[in-house]
Amino acid sequence: MKRFLLIAGGALIAMQAVPMRRTNPPVTHDFDGPPDVERVLRQSCYDCHSNETEWSWTAWVAPMSWLVVRDVHRARDEFNLSEWDRLDADDRGELPGEMVEKVEDGEMPLPPYLLVHPEARVSQADLAVLRAWAASFPDGRRRRGRDDDH
Repeated sequence: MKRFLLIAGGALIAMQAVPMRRTNPPVTHDFDGPPDVERVLRQSCYDCHSNETEWSWTAWVAPMSWLVVRDVHRARDEFNLSEWDRLDADDRGELPGEMVEKVEDGEMPLPPYLLVHPEARVSQADLAVLRAWAASFPDGRRRRGRDDDH
C-alpha cells in the first residue's frame, strides 16, 4: 500500500508538469446586448464563453486542469462573448434561444462548474431575462441545426 501511495503521489506531481494553455486573448468586441442580459451572462457564462476567464484553482491542478482548460477552449469555439462582432447576424439571432434551451435543460452552466462556482447558477429570474431577450429576435426560439416544426 505504501508503494502504491508513493507511485500515485509521484504521478500526481508529474501531472502538474504537463503544460496547459490558459490564455485570455484580447477582447475584440464585447457583448453589446441589454445590460440586464449582460449581467446574467457575466455571472453565468463569461468564465468559459469569453476571453475574460477567471482561472480558478481547478485550472491549475492536474488532472482537473486538463478538463477545465479543454472545456473553456471548446466553449470559446462554440461562441465567444468577447468576439461578439465575429458572429454573423443569423448566429446572433439564434444564439439567445439556444442559450435558453441549454439552461432549461440543465446543460449550462456545466454541472461540474457549478460545484465550484455555485454563484453562476441561473435563477428563475435570470432565466426570465434570457427568455425575454431570446423572444425579442424574429427567430427567437429557433436553434442552429434544429427545426421548430416537429
